[in-house]
Amino acid sequence: MTDLTEQEIRADRPAGSFAGLLELERLDENTFRGRCHAGAPMRAFGGQVAAQALTAAGRTCGGPRAVHSLHGYFLLPGDPSQPIRYEVERVREGVSYTTRRVTAVQNQNAIFTLSASFKRPETATDRHRTMPPLPGPETLPDAFSLWDPALRAAITGTGGFRDLELRFVPPDAPGVPAAVPGMPQQFVWLRIASPLPEGDPLLHVCALTYLSDLTLASTAGLHEQPNFFQRTEPPRLLIASLDHAMWFHRPFRADEWLLFAQRSPSSSDGRGLSLGEFYDRDGRLVASAVQESLIRRLR
Repeated sequence: MTDLTEQEIRADRPAGSFAGLLELERLDENTFRGRCHAGAPMRAFGGQVAAQALTAAGRTCGGPRAVHSLHGYFLLPGDPSQPIRYEVERVREGVSYTTRRVTAVQNQNAIFTLSASFKRPETATDRHRTMPPLPGPETLPDAFSLWDPALRAAITGTGGFRDLELRFVPPDAPGVPAAVPGMPQQFVWLRIASPLPEGDPLLHVCALTYLSDLTLASTAGLHEQPNFFQRTEPPRLLIASLDHAMWFHRPFRADEWLLFAQRSPSSSDGRGLSLGEFYDRDGRLVASAVQESLIRRLR
């Protein structure tokens, strides 16, 4: 899974860097401990919980096996002021595939569960959907640069969301696919702004897991309010992740620009479904994501 030892990994992930957000303390062969910053007041950011759980799973896999899928359920809000224990179950050690199950525990309660599958590389035919011909990130403003200074300071104070760049494609930009009735969509270029260490492919997959939770849930509520990064008025909806799944198709780097194409085909029964696809600058489809979120009107 990685060419580096755990000591080298820790040395290459400074505490103040993005990579430091995914650092875990190993308690024993199958148990790890980490801390997660807030994503909402008094709630740990779900993308970081999922990324740390995947990190724990990957640290128990040896050899050249890469993550190809994950499926997670958010059970309870995490407390950003308390550590989280990640308990890894070694479900299967197959010839080609390895399966891990991770339970994130806080205050004796399971707050998140993850199933992750790893596989050996193999040769096969290659095809993928074509990336929409959208403007590149160089022509777009950084989403954080548009924020009010007080909001930027408050977000920085959480200790998270480090070294991130997000650039939203305007809905009327050239190349944006025609809107389909009943299916809101949004497109955002994103990346980790500072270089990530070499020789640790698991880190890039876990970083993308973190990034995938920044905007995907909000896609399901776009018919009623803008996403968090572009909203200038108080929220009208309570949105929280219920489950999250990802498939990793091809190698990529999370510190290079990726286009996150998102759409939501359904919202009902207090739940919204969002679909996402990640493309690199060469137009390759590198990963897909699906998320169901709780959506309720704020009273």
